[in-house]
Amino acid sequence: MSRREPETLPVVHAADLEEFDPARRWLIEPLWIHSAVGTIGGLPKSCKSWMGLDMAVSVASGTPCLDTFPVRDPGGVLLYMAEDAGPLVKARLLGLCRHRGLDLHALPIDVITIPTMRLDLPADQQRLAETVHRRAPRLLLLDPFVRLHQANENQASEVAAILGYLRALQRTYQVAVTVTHHARKNGTSSGGISLRGSGDFFAWVDTALSLRRRQHTLLLSVEHRAAAAPDALTLALLGREPDLYLGLVQAQEPAAPSPPARTVNLDATILDALEHAGGQGLARDSLRAAVRVRNERVGETLARLAAAGQITRHGDRWVRVPRPHLPETQRNGNGNSPNP
Repeated sequence: MSRREPETLPVVHAADLEEFDPARRWLIEPLWIHSAVGTIGGLPKSCKSWMGLDMAVSVASGTPCLDTFPVRDPGGVLLYMAEDAGPLVKARLLGLCRHRGLDLHALPIDVITIPTMRLDLPADQQRLAETVHRRAPRLLLLDPFVRLHQANENQASEVAAILGYLRALQRTYQVAVTVTHHARKNGTSSGGISLRGSGDFFAWVDTALSLRRRQHTLLLSVEHRAAAAPDALTLALLGREPDLYLGLVQAQEPAAPSPPARTVNLDATILDALEHAGGQGLARDSLRAAVRVRNERVGETLARLAAAGQITRHGDRWVRVPRPHLPETQRNGNGNSPNP
């Protein structure tokens, strides 16, 4: 009886590896790398699902994502929306299609309708792999990660097993895998490192999209493992029901906050007190007694008024700077000289 040779791993010489194809670098340029695994992260209500559906319609139709970014390799899309009922998913897709002048019936978008799917169970892993094999999608969207398992998200080994399965799925079927996932509520970082649970997520992603609310808009940041990231983008949910869609908007600089009414009143009170004191002015202690506020607030107000040139200091006293005297003609808004 012949002895069986030990099995080895498949090996190829480095020079015989496949060449990188620049034409297949991007699925959506520059938002998502071709056949990449990654996440759309953000706090609840940060439009993660809207972003995923926009990508889905874009890849399926070949139309630009967010009406801006070109799809380089359009194809079929497979969705599993664990938290949204079928009618809601269809309504959102129809709205996106109407916005772009598309017919949903003509798009290769398939939706997994099983009530629950757990990717920590071998049986469900096999069913999903077989579905991807038969449908051959270009993009697989799984939304959200928290509904795809019963593992401990803070346990690296449990999370790593699920992410390893998704990586194997991507490599076997050359499919881009997009997973929406919640960010940490108290996290100060953005992107992949802000994702809730194990740090394995950050190590796993090829592409990470991160959505953060900023008043009435959203800030989208992008990270890639093997490509330069674009500048952060400002988005908003635009349109009207039922035709809502995500779109780029002009970033607005935050307006300088108006001083509180109590600050304005304190300024006026101090100026009035100094006005009545005339050229003698008042010491800080006298001013504090007159306005009846904390010494710290008096100091802040004096510094602010001095910087504005409304008051000046003579020794230990503060004096109101005289306001310039305007000729009668200028006070009346008439710059002409009076008739002789």
